[in-house]
Amino acid sequence: MALGKEKILEAISKMSVMEIVDLVSAMEEKFGVSAATPVAVAAPAAGEADEAEETDEGGTGDLHLLEVGEKKVEVIKAVRTITGLGLKDAKGLVDGAPSTIKEGITKAESDEYAKQLEEAGAKSDFK
Repeated sequence: MALGKEKILEAISKMSVMEIVDLVSAMEEKFGVSAATPVAVAAPAAGEADEAEETDEGGTGDLHLLEVGEKKVEVIKAVRTITGLGLKDAKGLVDGAPSTIKEGITKAESDEYAKQLEEAGAKSDFK
């Protein structure tokens, strides 16, 4: 018997953010789809051409937290700032290192976030 949409939504509403992230990943894998929102690409205005070239050169990728270091609390604060997650979910990402912190970002964004993580004592990687 199939579950109704309301029952599924009720079950999801009781999950933590990390459980929902895992659920979305499992659904993507099972059905061979991506939950990423498609982004329309418009031609850049004359003044934006150089900025668009910089973005294209670096491409997009994911920021991964490799090592936490000795200042775990500072790393959790940095992860919260970068991701916008709550304390519990940010701690879960830090405790689960190596883990993906931010997906589909540009090299420039990654450099900025990596600097914040490095200042907190962590090591990260952009792939």
